[in-house]
This record gives sequence, C-alpha cells and structure tokens, in this order.
Amino acid sequence: MTGEPTMQAKLSAELLGTFILIFTVGCNVLAKNAVWAGVSIACSLMVSIYALGGISGANFNPAVSFCLAITNAMGGPGGMTFDTAGKYTLMQVGGGIAASTLYSALYGSAFALGPGKDFGWLNAGLAEFLYTFMLCFVVLNAAVARDTMYYGLAIGFVIVAGAYGAGAISGGCFNPAVAIAIDFAASGRDIGGCALYIFFELLGAAAAAVVTKAVRPGMFGVQVAPGIGEKCISEFLGTYFLVLTVGLNVLGASPAGAFSIAAALMCMIYSLGDVSGAHFNPAVTIAIAATKRDAMPSSDIVPYICAQCAGGICAAFTYSMLYLGASFPLGPVGDTKWTQVAVAEIMFTFVLCYVVLSVAVSTKTNAPQFFGLAIGSCVTVGGFAIGGISGGSLNPAVSVGIATADTFNGGNIVNCLVYALFEVIGALMAAGVFEMTHAVDLDQSLPVSIGKKEKAMAEECF
Repeated sequence: MTGEPTMQAKLSAELLGTFILIFTVGCNVLAKNAVWAGVSIACSLMVSIYALGGISGANFNPAVSFCLAITNAMGGPGGMTFDTAGKYTLMQVGGGIAASTLYSALYGSAFALGPGKDFGWLNAGLAEFLYTFMLCFVVLNAAVARDTMYYGLAIGFVIVAGAYGAGAISGGCFNPAVAIAIDFAASGRDIGGCALYIFFELLGAAAAAVVTKAVRPGMFGVQVAPGIGEKCISEFLGTYFLVLTVGLNVLGASPAGAFSIAAALMCMIYSLGDVSGAHFNPAVTIAIAATKRDAMPSSDIVPYICAQCAGGICAAFTYSMLYLGASFPLGPVGDTKWTQVAVAEIMFTFVLCYVVLSVAVSTKTNAPQFFGLAIGSCVTVGGFAIGGISGGSLNPAVSVGIATADTFNGGNIVNCLVYALFEVIGALMAAGVFEMTHAVDLDQSLPVSIGKKEKAMAEECF
C-alpha cells in the first residue's frame, strides 16, 4: 500500500531539491560557464522535479509555492494552503543558504546579486517579473491543470528560455530562494538587493495565477470548452514569450539563442496546447487551415492571427524597453541577398509547419508526449541553420514584432511583409506535402498541438 507522504518528507524534499538547484547555479556562475550554464541549471531543476515531484510537488521556489497558494485560494486545484506554502518557503530558503555556503567554500569566492552592466534595478526587476510569471504559468498549466508526463521538461526548460534571454539583465534568478542565497553568500558585497528581486518575483507569481484563471476558467469552476476569448489570450501569451525571448537573446548576444528560443516555444506549447492549439505563429495557423482536416474553425483564423501579431508587437516593445530603447533590424544578414533569405525562410518555415501538422494534427504520431519538444526543436534546427542568412524568423508574428520595434530606430517596416510572404509560402507548401504524405490520415478531431493522449484528456475535461 502507498500513502500520502508525511509533511516531514515533503519539507525534506523541498530542502533537497532547492539545495541541488542553487548549488548548481553557484557552481556554474563561479566556473564562468557562460555557454552551458543555463542548460545545466535547467536540467538540475528538471531531474529534481521528476525525482521529488511525487513527494512534495517539487516547488523548489517560494514564488511557485506562493502562486499555488493563491490558485488554491481562488478555488483552483493544487491544494496548497498559505500555511503549507510558508513551511515550504522556510525549507527552500534553508536549502538555498546551505547550497550557497557550500559553493562559496568550494570555490573560495562568491558573487553579488544585481543588474547586469549598463542596466538598472528596475530593468532587472521587470526581467525577473516576466520570467517568474512564465515559470509559474507553466507550472500551473503543464503540471497542475492536468496530469502529463512532460511537466518536468516543460518547467525545467523555462530556465533555458529565461537564463539566456534575461540573464544579461538580471542574472536570471526567477526564484526568491536563489536571490536570498546569492545575497547571503555575498554578505558585505551589495547585500540587500534580494528584496527588490523577491518583490518582482512574487508579483510575477501572483499574475500567473490570475492569468491562468483567465485562460482556464474551467480550473476554477464549471468545466467548459475554451471559447475564442480564452484561445486568443493563449495565442497572445505564447507568441509574446516567444518573441520576447527572441529579442532578449539577440540583444544580449546570447551564445545559445536558437536553443533558448526553442525552449520558450516548447514550454508554452506544453502549457497551452489544449486551450488554443498553441500555434503562436500565423504561418502555422494558415498551414492548419489549408489542410483538409477541419482542424480548426474558419472563424478562428483571423482572431488567432491578430492575437499572435499583437503578442509579437507587445513583446518587441518590451525587449526594446528593457534594453533602453535598443532594437535590431529584420532583413538579410551581412552580405546575404534577398533570394537567399527567401529560400531560407520558405524552407525552414516549411519544416516547422510540416512537423506541426505531422505530430499535432495527424493521428499517426507515435510519441504524443513529445509533440512540444518536436515542434520547439524546429526552431533550434532553423535558427542555427539559417540564422546567419535571414535571422531565422520562421514566423510572421516574429517578423512583424521585430520590424515594428525597429522602426523607432530607422528600420524598414516593409521587410516584415516580405518575410511574412516567404513564411506563408512555406506554410502552404507544408500543407500540400502533408496532404500527400498523410493521405490515409483522415483525423477530424480537436485543434492542433494536442497529441492523441492530450486529445483524450481534453475530451474528458470538456
């Protein structure tokens, strides 16, 4: 027989998981592991979630515990009371302090918490707010809202998205226990900055609970199918965090930009696939609409595209604001010609849309739990392959966002229309090839970006 873990077991799990996470953070920073630090930290969180999730829920973050307590107070699932959240927080902070003491002893030094070079505390706070929001939102939507196998992957890889994206601005904590532990180890060197970080991280956690209720009202009351309002909010949010991560990686000269952007896309797909289908890309929406599968109502097409473009534009202004008005142009890279851009954008948008259709719309998917990883990885494929030619947009909403923000620095808005044309051509090619390769697949079921098991779960709910 198996029973509910005791509170002592839960608290021990929270202390251990937070210790592992923060010890990994400190060792990577002190070793100056700029290229792989984000992946290492993300993987430490992911493996600890899978190892200890069945014991304590694997929060390892006071912001996550706070978010779960707010969600519970609002009538949502999770069962985390503020009393339990407080106990978890004490263990998380204790584990963090123990970890920072050990990494400081191991390396004989520590590092201070604070904004990156040329950035202010408010910039750092906003960066912490945004990616703590994203982290808590993914927790609620990929782990709490429904039972999935990929929750650890989705939650852990928010760190890949945020560390390479916002790390240059704030250091990329997204966790009050991390902020406190760093400040504790660096006692005497700018100590006290964790207070601002904690404020913005808890604010992000609270916002995640509120926005989740807007996206999934069924979590907090009567179960109903998502309406066009919830779907459009979903498309806006997913596209927003995709484009935000694009911009922050480019402006921060990230060593792993395409991988970070792919992680952001994957995490949001896993979070919102059963709400809107998680297109986050007008080319994907057009590719799905162009198939004969009736995968989405025709009345959803225009609202989806408008929500995606709005998300892209808002994200572009956000990353430009965080970087003190800086932006970057959309267009051929270096001496590249427009004909090369055309081939690059068409071919890799084709790859992205074809994979979406094959793993999310088709009933022939053999690995339904990996649909988000497969689709997100298309950005890794295209971003590294053609980033030096076209920048690797592969998405009209990304193109519109980049070009719109850059108009304030003399950029050409027309370029986004040219890119969008190439990307739509790639999408239509993908739809045509999909109809040929999947001719026997006549699935007429739920919207895109939900694998077979996801469809079954959604049907049970709605």
